[in-house]
Amino acid sequence: MKPKILLIYTGGTIGMMSDPNTGELQNLDFTYIHNQIPELNRLDVVLTTISIQHPMDSSHMRPSVWLEIASIIESNATKYDGFVLLHGTDTMAYTASALSFLIQGFKKPIVLTGSQLPIGVLRSDGKENLLTAIEIAGKKNEEGYSGLHEVAVFFQSKLFRGNRTSKVSSHQFDAFDSPNYPLLGSAGVTIALDSARLLSPELLEPQFYKQLDPRVGLLKLYPGINLKGYSSMFKPENYRAVVLEAFGSGNTPNDSSFGEVLQAYVENGGVLVNTSQCTSGGVQPGKYASGHLLKALGAWDGKDLTTEAAITKLMWLFGNYPTVKESDFTNVVAGESL
Repeated sequence: MKPKILLIYTGGTIGMMSDPNTGELQNLDFTYIHNQIPELNRLDVVLTTISIQHPMDSSHMRPSVWLEIASIIESNATKYDGFVLLHGTDTMAYTASALSFLIQGFKKPIVLTGSQLPIGVLRSDGKENLLTAIEIAGKKNEEGYSGLHEVAVFFQSKLFRGNRTSKVSSHQFDAFDSPNYPLLGSAGVTIALDSARLLSPELLEPQFYKQLDPRVGLLKLYPGINLKGYSSMFKPENYRAVVLEAFGSGNTPNDSSFGEVLQAYVENGGVLVNTSQCTSGGVQPGKYASGHLLKALGAWDGKDLTTEAAITKLMWLFGNYPTVKESDFTNVVAGESL
């Protein structure tokens, strides 16, 4: 029996077509996707397409749409063997991370893909990305089951864990990377998955979460930063948690004016999360003297989380639990960190 795959279109470059009058890129009606990629008919799958209510440029992506996508997958969970999500590249890593927390213990593949050029463009990378993502979603092992039980990103022949992925290039076809976790697989002459690196869900039944709390802030530190200028961010009623992209292994300025703002925020109930703005590696709280401030303030350890994973994990935690402790944040639930 052919695997049944649900193709979910959210918008993005992969589904754009040029307006003949203005030249602007507009969303393609994916009812006609077979006209652009007739090779879809040759895939050994049964393919069904669906769109979110309002397809969008991924720059407009937001938590409510992540919940909509998760709901679509939940309502179709028993009808399909795998899911492919067509998504704009700019925020694909955020969506992949959010879905990994919203959908846990799901023993079916959810593969996100997109392109740097629209499908209708002659040199588009979208065609191969889409065809291969569908093949991966429909790939079965010798026992007849999918070996991929997690949210993944496929791009330019590489399969990444979704919540370990970041976009690293705005103009190269090889646009994504996973600096702190190896590839889940690759597509060359054959499609190969690395079983040792794949997630093995521990839950007996899938868990679909219904809430996200968007009150999570992000601040990238830079030399000479004046935190008082960000006063609205450091009010717990506005942001329950603030992710700080610190220097190196979690270092910050230690001057009094910098520390006063953070201390007041924590004393009023706010949560600080210490992450590194470096591409690879993670934080090591208190390793250097310049890292003592955040440790003294009780900042949560961001380990080697990507920024995308740190933000969406906090949204998921605060959205679904009345009280959230650091141990809840550092507990690994979807392979997102060490």
